[in-house]
Amino acid sequence: MTEETSAQRRDTRNRAFGEGYSPTVVDRFGIWLSASRIRRSVPTFRGLRLADVGCGYHAAFSRTLIDDLAELILLDLHIEPSLRSRPKVRAIEGSLPESLGQLGDGAADVVVCNSVLEHLWDPVRALSEMRRIIATGGVLLVNVPSWRGKRFLELSAFRLGLSPADEMNDHKAYYDPSDLWPLLVRAGFAPDHIRCFRHKFGLNTFATCRK
Repeated sequence: MTEETSAQRRDTRNRAFGEGYSPTVVDRFGIWLSASRIRRSVPTFRGLRLADVGCGYHAAFSRTLIDDLAELILLDLHIEPSLRSRPKVRAIEGSLPESLGQLGDGAADVVVCNSVLEHLWDPVRALSEMRRIIATGGVLLVNVPSWRGKRFLELSAFRLGLSPADEMNDHKAYYDPSDLWPLLVRAGFAPDHIRCFRHKFGLNTFATCRK
């Protein structure tokens, strides 16, 4: 059995974030904090092509930018039908990182990967594909939970019932800056184009990667 086939058989995820349930207060607060950081990282989204990798069923963040964008590319297992039919939206449904192969080189000016890498067996392959689809001069924005965040997330999910337990059970890894930075370099980003730091009270790690 190949490593990829083994990983696929161990991966039981069959729905996008927010599909079939309403995000909790804790989820919504986390989304708001991440969205604030992403907005601070890009001076303006007007006229840009944005790819939201692992956008969630409702694409809660990027759908708010549709009016400003030239194009919004959404990628996840399943995407809300009303979003798929909107002008300027290109929806690609399927597993990551395979679904990124449907996009050409330089297809996006900004790529957002928000709370996704921790769900993937092969994060370097996914990051390499994301770098490939970024246009020269574009940026990748990555948000992942840290090891400190692991304790908070598992408390919220497993003890308090304030977050979906199946989301936490699907996590493959957690990332402090010292964990994430080497993966970004292996994916092809130059060290002087990477800024990697803690945010959300140290519960998450955020990176901006220029191409």
